[in-house]
Amino acid sequence: MTTGTLPRWLKPMNKVVIALGRLGVPAGPMVTLTVRGRTSGQLRATPVTPITVDGREYVIAALEEADWARNLRAADGRATIARGRRTTPSTLVEITDIGAQLPVLRAFPVQARGGVPFYVRLGLVTAADPDQFAALAGRVAVFEITA
Repeated sequence: MTTGTLPRWLKPMNKVVIALGRLGVPAGPMVTLTVRGRTSGQLRATPVTPITVDGREYVIAALEEADWARNLRAADGRATIARGRRTTPSTLVEITDIGAQLPVLRAFPVQARGGVPFYVRLGLVTAADPDQFAALAGRVAVFEITA
């Protein structure tokens, strides 16, 4: 259960990060995930930070009901991943098995340190502790990026 909210500046900052990516300017480890909206049918883009575990890439939605996660489910996992100007059609498969989520969640605070404050602000964790992130298994949405 979340107790906080995301900062109001996040949505405008996401637009800046997406625009920089389109210009080919890297924004750290972030990529742009674009998926068709479940009700509007319009393409929706959001920055995400992939986590690599055992050579496979994953993304995590701190909130299972995050719009991009809901849109991805409605689109049967079909999306594009943009790394700078290079866009790749991808399929993202939701990982629902808690045991399979654990190593991905443990890797998050190590590989995506910039995302940790959002989890703290939402009240999901108190620190960048892999054990606290592992405890989120079954409460957040984890997707594997496939070709």
